Amino acid sequence: MFGRLFRRRGPAPDADPAEAPPGTVVYAIGDIHGRLDLLQHLHDLIRADAGARAAARRVLVYLGDYVDRGHDSRGVIDLLLEDPPDGFERVFLKGNHEDMLLHFLAEPADGPLWLINGGRETLMSYGVRQAPGVGGIAFDTLRDDFARALPPEHRDFLLRLVLTHREGDYLFVHAGIRPGVAVEAQDESDLIWIREDFLLSDRPHDQVVVHGHTPTMAPEQRANRIGIDTGAYATGRLTCLALEGTERRFLVT
Repeated sequence: MFGRLFRRRGPAPDADPAEAPPGTVVYAIGDIHGRLDLLQHLHDLIRADAGARAAARRVLVYLGDYVDRGHDSRGVIDLLLEDPPDGFERVFLKGNHEDMLLHFLAEPADGPLWLINGGRETLMSYGVRQAPGVGGIAFDTLRDDFARALPPEHRDFLLRLVLTHREGDYLFVHAGIRPGVAVEAQDESDLIWIREDFLLSDRPHDQVVVHGHTPTMAPEQRANRIGIDTGAYATGRLTCLALEGTERRFLVT
């Protein structure tokens, strides 16, 4: 799968550089996918980086896909529910994997799609170990087991996730946007699922789009977007994009 999804790192933008808001440093974190260990490490790197900066405002933007594939989705959400690091604001975006999880809770028939995309590991992290195979237990039974195991505060967290966030000349989304469509008119399914129509477009957007969703071997910079999903669950590389003024830098586990 990764051989098909990984793309070469593109050239850095050659247009006038985008800017973060004055006095602000923004840290955007790519797809975590149940890798609590990497998230803890990356938080340490971010704290160290922020401690060396003069910015009065510090913002953490998580791009979604907190769950699935890695072994500790529950631990990731537990950590994200804790108080933020001192002096930081936080924004949590919704990814397609959170969407699949929520769809399964609402409609057990969606279980097969979720399980083959990493849902089995999420269930196990919550102590639900009777994941069905072919001819296995009924998906409505599995959904009921998961609903009982999922803490109410975790469900509330998942339901409160937002789709977009803006900071200065940057727009943060999970997957991307439909080119030529105003942000306010974007369809949710595009914001959390889109790939080629967005990735292959060189059309300028109103803001530089910072996104995850499509894994690459290294952060991918284009004139109109920056991709920071580096396949953490499989590669051990969880990436953060730090934005301050016109500067961009990457923190990688």
